[in-house]
Amino acid sequence: MKPARRVVIVAFDDAQILDVACPSGALEIASSHGATPPYAVELATVDGRITRSSSGIMLAGARRLAEVSGRIDTMLVVGGAGTKTAAADERLLTQVRRLAEGSRRVASVCTGTFVLAAAGLLDDRRVTTHWGYGELLAATFPAVTVDPAPLYLRDGNVFTSAGVISALDLTLALIEDDHGPTLAREVARELVTYLHRPADQAQISTFLAAPPPGNRVVRDLLAYIAAHLAEDLSPSALAARAGVTTRHLNRLFGTHLGRTPARAVRAARTEAAVHLVRSTALPMSAVARRCGFASVETLRTAFRHHYGLTGDTLRRMTDMPRPIGT
Repeated sequence: MKPARRVVIVAFDDAQILDVACPSGALEIASSHGATPPYAVELATVDGRITRSSSGIMLAGARRLAEVSGRIDTMLVVGGAGTKTAAADERLLTQVRRLAEGSRRVASVCTGTFVLAAAGLLDDRRVTTHWGYGELLAATFPAVTVDPAPLYLRDGNVFTSAGVISALDLTLALIEDDHGPTLAREVARELVTYLHRPADQAQISTFLAAPPPGNRVVRDLLAYIAAHLAEDLSPSALAARAGVTTRHLNRLFGTHLGRTPARAVRAARTEAAVHLVRSTALPMSAVARRCGFASVETLRTAFRHHYGLTGDTLRRMTDMPRPIGT
Protein backbone atom coordinates (compact mmCIF):
# COMPACT_ATOMS: atom_id res chain seq x y z
CA MET A 1 0.00 0.00 0.00
CA LYS A 2 1.32 3.43 -0.93
CA PRO A 3 2.10 5.79 1.96
CA ALA A 4 -0.38 8.60 2.61
CA ARG A 5 0.03 11.94 0.86
CA ARG A 6 1.45 14.07 3.64
CA VAL A 7 0.10 17.64 3.78
CA VAL A 8 1.63 20.10 6.25
CA ILE A 9 -0.46 23.20 6.94
CA VAL A 10 1.65 26.04 8.32
CA ALA A 11 -0.25 28.38 10.65
CA PHE A 12 0.46 31.20 13.11
CA ASP A 13 -1.39 33.41 15.60
CA ASP A 14 -4.33 35.30 14.08
CA ALA A 15 -4.49 33.02 11.06
CA GLN A 16 -7.84 32.83 9.26
CA ILE A 17 -9.47 29.65 10.53
CA LEU A 18 -11.18 29.01 7.17
CA ASP A 19 -7.75 28.88 5.53
CA VAL A 20 -7.05 25.89 7.76
CA ALA A 21 -10.51 24.34 7.74
CA CYS A 22 -11.24 24.45 4.00
CA PRO A 23 -8.15 22.50 2.87
CA SER A 24 -8.10 20.08 5.81
CA GLY A 25 -11.84 19.40 5.58
CA ALA A 26 -11.81 18.83 1.82
CA LEU A 27 -8.80 16.52 2.04
CA GLU A 28 -10.42 14.51 4.84
CA ILE A 29 -13.54 14.04 2.71
CA ALA A 30 -11.41 13.03 -0.28
CA SER A 31 -9.76 10.35 1.85
CA SER A 32 -13.13 9.10 3.10
CA HIS A 33 -14.33 8.87 -0.51
CA GLY A 34 -11.53 6.57 -1.54
CA ALA A 35 -8.52 8.75 -2.36
CA THR A 36 -5.67 6.31 -2.91
CA PRO A 37 -3.33 7.01 -1.33
CA PRO A 38 -5.29 8.99 1.29
CA TYR A 39 -4.20 12.33 2.68
CA ALA A 40 -2.54 12.76 6.07
CA VAL A 41 -2.88 16.37 7.26
CA GLU A 42 -0.59 17.89 9.89
CA LEU A 43 -0.81 21.35 11.45
CA ALA A 44 2.51 23.00 12.25
CA THR A 45 3.53 26.28 13.90
CA VAL A 46 6.81 27.81 15.00
CA ASP A 47 6.38 26.84 18.66
CA GLY A 48 4.00 23.89 18.32
CA ARG A 49 1.74 25.37 20.97
CA ILE A 50 -1.99 26.05 20.88
CA THR A 51 -2.54 28.76 18.29
CA ARG A 52 -5.18 31.48 18.36
CA SER A 53 -7.06 32.04 15.10
CA SER A 54 -8.23 35.53 14.14
CA SER A 55 -11.77 34.57 15.22
CA GLY A 56 -10.53 33.67 18.71
CA ILE A 57 -10.98 29.92 18.24
CA MET A 58 -7.92 28.05 19.43
CA LEU A 59 -6.17 25.49 17.21
CA ALA A 60 -4.57 22.61 19.10
CA GLY A 61 -2.53 19.63 17.97
CA ALA A 62 0.12 21.57 16.07
CA ARG A 63 3.68 20.31 15.74
CA ARG A 64 6.80 22.46 15.99
CA LEU A 65 7.96 23.31 12.49
CA ALA A 66 11.54 22.46 13.41
CA GLU A 67 10.43 18.91 14.27
CA VAL A 68 8.74 18.29 10.93
CA SER A 69 11.05 16.13 8.83
CA GLY A 70 10.94 13.68 5.97
CA ARG A 71 9.28 13.86 2.59
CA ILE A 72 6.22 16.12 2.31
CA ASP A 73 3.71 15.95 -0.51
CA THR A 74 2.29 19.45 -0.03
CA MET A 75 3.25 22.32 2.25
CA LEU A 76 0.45 24.88 2.50
CA VAL A 77 0.81 28.26 4.23
CA VAL A 78 -2.39 29.94 5.42
CA GLY A 79 -3.21 33.65 5.55
CA GLY A 80 -5.19 35.95 7.79
CA ALA A 81 -4.83 38.98 10.02
CA GLY A 82 -1.55 37.64 11.45
CA THR A 83 0.17 37.41 8.07
CA LYS A 84 2.09 40.67 8.42
CA THR A 85 3.71 39.51 11.65
CA ALA A 86 4.29 36.00 10.32
CA ALA A 87 6.00 37.29 7.18
CA ALA A 88 8.48 39.17 9.41
CA ASP A 89 9.24 36.17 11.66
CA GLU A 90 12.61 34.83 10.53
CA ARG A 91 12.14 31.64 12.54
CA LEU A 92 9.00 30.88 10.53
CA LEU A 93 10.58 31.85 7.22
CA THR A 94 13.63 29.65 7.87
CA GLN A 95 11.40 26.62 8.46
CA VAL A 96 9.20 27.39 5.47
CA ARG A 97 12.27 27.50 3.23
CA ARG A 98 13.53 24.22 4.66
CA LEU A 99 10.23 22.41 4.29
CA ALA A 100 9.76 23.74 0.76
CA GLU A 101 12.96 22.01 -0.29
CA GLY A 102 11.53 18.64 0.76
CA SER A 103 8.02 19.18 -0.61
CA ARG A 104 6.62 17.96 -3.92
CA ARG A 105 4.58 21.11 -4.13
CA VAL A 106 4.14 24.34 -2.18
CA ALA A 107 0.90 26.29 -1.79
CA SER A 108 -0.54 29.31 -0.04
CA VAL A 109 -4.03 30.52 0.74
CA CYS A 110 -5.02 34.18 0.54
CA THR A 111 -2.37 36.40 2.16
CA GLY A 112 -0.24 33.37 2.96
CA THR A 113 1.36 34.44 -0.33
CA PHE A 114 3.16 37.15 1.65
CA VAL A 115 4.90 34.48 3.75
CA LEU A 116 6.06 32.53 0.70
CA ALA A 117 7.24 35.77 -0.91
CA ALA A 118 9.12 36.85 2.21
CA ALA A 119 10.81 33.44 2.25
CA GLY A 120 12.05 34.09 -1.29
CA LEU A 121 10.03 31.24 -2.77
CA LEU A 122 8.07 33.34 -5.26
CA ASP A 123 10.79 35.33 -7.01
CA ASP A 124 10.26 35.33 -10.79
CA ARG A 125 6.96 33.50 -10.39
CA ARG A 126 3.40 34.52 -11.31
CA VAL A 127 1.14 34.37 -8.26
CA THR A 128 -2.22 35.51 -6.98
CA THR A 129 -3.64 36.56 -3.63
CA HIS A 130 -6.80 38.14 -2.24
CA TRP A 131 -7.88 40.88 -4.67
CA GLY A 132 -7.62 43.52 -1.92
CA TYR A 133 -3.92 42.86 -1.29
CA GLY A 134 -2.50 42.47 -4.80
CA GLU A 135 -1.08 45.99 -5.06
CA LEU A 136 0.60 45.73 -1.66
CA LEU A 137 2.11 42.35 -2.52
CA ALA A 138 3.49 43.67 -5.81
CA ALA A 139 4.92 46.79 -4.17
CA THR A 140 6.50 44.86 -1.31
CA PHE A 141 8.03 42.12 -3.47
CA PRO A 142 8.93 43.57 -6.90
CA ALA A 143 10.57 40.30 -7.99
CA VAL A 144 7.15 38.60 -7.84
CA THR A 145 4.64 38.92 -10.69
CA VAL A 146 1.23 39.45 -9.08
CA ASP A 147 -2.05 38.74 -10.86
CA PRO A 148 -4.92 39.39 -8.39
CA ALA A 149 -7.70 38.30 -10.77
CA PRO A 150 -7.66 34.45 -10.84
CA LEU A 151 -8.98 32.20 -8.11
CA TYR A 152 -5.69 30.34 -8.01
CA LEU A 153 -2.51 30.04 -10.04
CA ARG A 154 0.08 27.36 -10.63
CA ASP A 155 3.65 28.24 -11.53
CA GLY A 156 5.76 25.10 -11.59
CA ASN A 157 5.21 23.30 -8.30
CA VAL A 158 3.98 26.44 -6.53
CA PHE A 159 0.24 27.09 -6.12
CA THR A 160 -1.21 30.36 -4.80
CA SER A 161 -4.87 31.18 -4.25
CA ALA A 162 -7.12 34.18 -3.76
CA GLY A 163 -9.07 35.05 -0.65
CA VAL A 164 -10.40 32.70 2.03
CA ILE A 165 -13.00 30.43 0.37
CA SER A 166 -10.88 30.12 -2.77
CA ALA A 167 -8.83 27.79 -0.53
CA LEU A 168 -11.52 25.28 -1.37
CA ASP A 169 -11.12 25.85 -5.11
CA LEU A 170 -7.38 25.38 -4.72
CA THR A 171 -7.80 22.21 -2.67
CA LEU A 172 -10.28 20.75 -5.16
CA ALA A 173 -7.72 21.48 -7.89
CA LEU A 174 -5.05 19.64 -5.91
CA ILE A 175 -7.40 16.69 -5.39
CA GLU A 176 -8.21 16.62 -9.10
CA ASP A 177 -4.52 16.80 -9.95
CA ASP A 178 -3.86 13.83 -7.66
CA HIS A 179 -6.94 11.68 -8.20
CA GLY A 180 -8.91 12.98 -11.18
CA PRO A 181 -12.07 15.10 -11.70
CA THR A 182 -14.58 12.51 -10.51
CA LEU A 183 -13.28 12.50 -6.95
CA ALA A 184 -12.97 16.31 -6.93
CA ARG A 185 -16.63 16.60 -7.94
CA GLU A 186 -17.67 14.07 -5.27
CA VAL A 187 -15.88 16.14 -2.63
CA ALA A 188 -17.54 19.37 -3.88
CA ARG A 189 -20.97 17.77 -3.74
CA GLU A 190 -20.34 16.34 -0.28
CA LEU A 191 -19.44 19.85 0.89
CA VAL A 192 -22.59 21.24 -0.77
CA THR A 193 -20.43 23.87 -2.36
CA TYR A 194 -19.79 25.43 -5.73
CA LEU A 195 -18.65 23.57 -8.78
CA HIS A 196 -14.86 23.34 -8.89
CA ARG A 197 -14.06 26.61 -10.66
CA PRO A 198 -11.22 26.76 -13.21
CA ALA A 199 -7.98 28.41 -12.13
CA ASP A 200 -8.17 31.15 -14.76
CA GLN A 201 -11.69 32.17 -13.77
CA ALA A 202 -11.91 35.56 -12.11
CA GLN A 203 -12.59 35.67 -8.37
CA ILE A 204 -16.28 34.97 -8.95
CA SER A 205 -18.65 32.18 -8.10
CA THR A 206 -20.89 29.88 -10.15
CA PHE A 207 -23.24 27.61 -8.20
CA LEU A 208 -22.63 23.89 -8.28
CA ALA A 209 -24.52 22.15 -11.06
CA ALA A 210 -25.10 18.45 -10.88
CA PRO A 211 -25.42 16.78 -14.26
CA PRO A 212 -24.83 13.05 -14.26
CA PRO A 213 -21.06 12.51 -14.18
CA GLY A 214 -21.31 10.40 -17.34
CA ASN A 215 -22.68 13.28 -19.45
CA ARG A 216 -19.43 14.76 -20.66
CA VAL A 217 -20.99 17.26 -23.10
CA VAL A 218 -23.04 19.04 -20.43
CA ARG A 219 -20.31 18.81 -17.80
CA ASP A 220 -17.59 20.18 -20.07
CA LEU A 221 -19.78 22.98 -21.39
CA LEU A 222 -20.71 24.11 -17.87
CA ALA A 223 -17.02 24.33 -16.98
CA TYR A 224 -16.35 26.23 -20.21
CA ILE A 225 -19.19 28.67 -19.52
CA ALA A 226 -17.90 29.38 -16.01
CA ALA A 227 -14.42 30.17 -17.33
CA HIS A 228 -15.44 32.23 -20.40
CA LEU A 229 -18.35 34.38 -19.28
CA ALA A 230 -17.38 37.35 -21.45
CA GLU A 231 -17.14 35.33 -24.66
CA ASP A 232 -19.75 34.21 -27.22
CA LEU A 233 -21.85 31.66 -25.34
CA SER A 234 -24.79 31.53 -27.70
CA PRO A 235 -26.42 28.10 -28.21
CA SER A 236 -24.92 27.88 -31.68
CA ALA A 237 -21.42 28.69 -30.39
CA LEU A 238 -21.72 26.14 -27.58
CA ALA A 239 -23.08 23.51 -29.96
CA ALA A 240 -20.18 24.10 -32.33
CA ARG A 241 -17.70 23.76 -29.49
CA ALA A 242 -19.27 20.47 -28.39
CA GLY A 243 -19.57 19.14 -31.93
CA VAL A 244 -23.34 18.65 -31.75
CA THR A 245 -26.34 20.33 -33.34
CA THR A 246 -28.10 23.17 -31.57
CA ARG A 247 -31.22 21.04 -31.38
CA HIS A 248 -29.32 18.19 -29.71
CA LEU A 249 -27.65 20.66 -27.32
CA ASN A 250 -31.06 21.99 -26.25
CA ARG A 251 -32.23 18.42 -25.66
CA LEU A 252 -29.17 17.59 -23.52
CA PHE A 253 -29.50 20.70 -21.35
CA GLY A 254 -33.23 20.16 -20.96
CA THR A 255 -32.74 16.55 -19.90
CA HIS A 256 -29.81 17.01 -17.54
CA LEU A 257 -30.29 20.58 -16.22
CA GLY A 258 -33.98 21.28 -16.76
CA ARG A 259 -33.18 24.51 -18.60
CA THR A 260 -32.06 25.73 -22.00
CA PRO A 261 -28.41 26.57 -22.75
CA ALA A 262 -29.34 30.26 -22.94
CA ARG A 263 -30.92 30.18 -19.47
CA ALA A 264 -27.93 28.31 -18.04
CA VAL A 265 -25.56 30.94 -19.45
CA ARG A 266 -27.67 33.81 -18.16
CA ALA A 267 -27.82 32.27 -14.68
CA ALA A 268 -24.05 31.75 -14.58
CA ARG A 269 -23.40 35.32 -15.72
CA THR A 270 -25.86 36.75 -13.20
CA GLU A 271 -24.45 34.78 -10.28
CA ALA A 272 -20.94 35.86 -11.23
CA ALA A 273 -22.03 39.49 -11.48
CA VAL A 274 -23.68 39.34 -8.04
CA HIS A 275 -20.44 38.12 -6.53
CA LEU A 276 -18.42 40.90 -8.17
CA VAL A 277 -20.91 43.57 -7.10
CA ARG A 278 -20.89 42.36 -3.50
CA SER A 279 -17.14 41.76 -3.18
CA THR A 280 -15.48 44.49 -5.27
CA ALA A 281 -15.74 48.20 -5.96
CA LEU A 282 -15.85 47.71 -9.74
CA PRO A 283 -18.28 50.04 -11.53
CA MET A 284 -21.39 48.37 -12.94
CA SER A 285 -20.11 48.86 -16.49
CA ALA A 286 -16.98 46.82 -15.69
CA VAL A 287 -19.04 44.12 -13.97
CA ALA A 288 -21.33 43.88 -16.99
CA ARG A 289 -18.41 43.66 -19.40
CA ARG A 290 -16.49 41.07 -17.37
CA CYS A 291 -19.55 38.83 -17.00
CA GLY A 292 -20.65 39.01 -20.64
CA PHE A 293 -23.65 41.34 -20.45
CA ALA A 294 -24.19 43.59 -23.44
CA SER A 295 -24.92 46.64 -21.28
CA VAL A 296 -25.44 47.83 -17.74
CA GLU A 297 -29.18 47.91 -18.36
CA THR A 298 -29.13 44.25 -19.41
CA LEU A 299 -27.27 43.43 -16.21
CA ARG A 300 -29.79 45.35 -14.09
CA THR A 301 -32.63 43.52 -15.79
CA ALA A 302 -30.98 40.19 -14.95
CA PHE A 303 -30.58 41.22 -11.30
CA ARG A 304 -34.25 42.18 -11.05
CA HIS A 305 -35.37 39.00 -12.82
CA HIS A 306 -33.27 36.58 -10.77
CA TYR A 307 -33.16 38.31 -7.37
CA GLY A 308 -35.73 41.11 -7.41
CA LEU A 309 -32.96 43.53 -6.39
CA THR A 310 -30.87 46.25 -8.00
CA GLY A 311 -27.10 46.18 -8.19
CA ASP A 312 -26.85 49.09 -5.74
CA THR A 313 -28.93 47.18 -3.20
CA LEU A 314 -26.75 44.09 -3.58
CA ARG A 315 -23.61 46.17 -3.07
CA ARG A 316 -24.92 47.67 0.16
CA MET A 317 -25.60 44.19 1.55
CA THR A 318 -21.88 43.46 2.04
CA ASP A 319 -19.18 45.53 3.73
CA MET A 320 -15.89 45.66 1.86
CA PRO A 321 -12.85 44.11 3.63
CA ARG A 322 -9.97 46.37 4.57
CA PRO A 323 -6.54 45.80 3.03
CA ILE A 324 -3.77 44.36 5.17
CA GLY A 325 -1.96 46.85 7.37
CA THR A 326 -4.77 49.43 7.44
